[in-house]
Amino acid sequence: MGDVLVGACSWTDRQLVASGWYPRGHKDAEGRLRHYASRLPVVEVDSGYYALPSRRNSELWVERTPEGFRFDVKAFSLLTGHPTRAEALPADLRPPGGSPARGPASPALLDEVWGRFAAAVEPLRTAGRLGTVLFQFPPWLAPGPQAEETLQACATRTAGWPLAVEFRHPGWWQAERADTTRALLAALGATAVGTDMAQGLTASLPPLAPVTRPDLAVVRFHGRSRSWGRGSKEDRFRHHYDTAELAAWVPRLRRAARQTGELHVLFNNCCADAAVRAAEEMRALLAAPERSR
Repeated sequence: MGDVLVGACSWTDRQLVASGWYPRGHKDAEGRLRHYASRLPVVEVDSGYYALPSRRNSELWVERTPEGFRFDVKAFSLLTGHPTRAEALPADLRPPGGSPARGPASPALLDEVWGRFAAAVEPLRTAGRLGTVLFQFPPWLAPGPQAEETLQACATRTAGWPLAVEFRHPGWWQAERADTTRALLAALGATAVGTDMAQGLTASLPPLAPVTRPDLAVVRFHGRSRSWGRGSKEDRFRHHYDTAELAAWVPRLRRAARQTGELHVLFNNCCADAAVRAAEEMRALLAAPERSR
C-alpha cells in the first residue's frame, strides 16, 4: 500500500488562525507552518489560484517543513481558464487602466504567467516537497474535443511536473463516461482528482477515488453544504464531517492507496478548524488496523 498523506486545503485561512487550533507563539507566518507540519504531512496551497506564488515563499516553505512534507499547489486561475481580476496579476502585467482584459488572455501574457508560475514552484520541486500542481478546471469545461485540446496543452506546458486535474463539470465522471475520462488522464500522465461533496445538486460530482497514475492519487473533501456553487465561501464549504461520514470513505481510500505510490487526502471544508480536525480524524481512521473479512 502506498503512503497516505492527509491534510487540509489551507494553513493560513483567517478563520483557522482565529479558531484556536494554533497555540500561542505559533501564529506568525513561520510559526503557523511549523505547527501545521508537526501535526499533518501535506497541505494544499490554495492561494496559488488567487495570485501567482512567489519563489521566495517557496524557499521559506522548504526551510520550515520537514523532509517528506508535501505541498500541493493550486494552479493560478488564468492557467485554468477562470476569469482573473487584473489586480491578481503582477503589476507589470496588468492591462492599461487596471481593468480586466476582455476575452481570452493573449499568448504572450499566458507564456509569461506560465513561466513565472513554474519559477515560483521550482524550489518545492527541487527539494522534493512538491506533491502536485492541481489544475481545477471550471464548470464550463465539458467533455469534448475542445476540452481534450485544452488538457493536452496543459500537459505539454507542465511536462515534468506532477500534474493533477480536477473537473467541476459532472459530465466527466458520469458512469457512461468515467472509464474514458480515466483513460484520457492516464494517457496525459495526469492524476485524476476525486471528490467528496453534497449529492443531488445539479453540479454534484460522484464520490470517486480514481487512480490514473502509479505515483500519486488525490481526493479532495469539499464538505456537503447544500449551498455548493452559490453564496459566500463559508456557505459553500461549511460542513463538519462526522465519524460515520469519514469512516465510510476508508475502504475506498485504502483501495486507491493500494494502486498508487502516494495518496493525498485533502479537506477543503475550510471553516474555522473543521478541515484540520477532519484531517486528523481521517488520519487516525486510516491508521487503524484493517478488519479482517
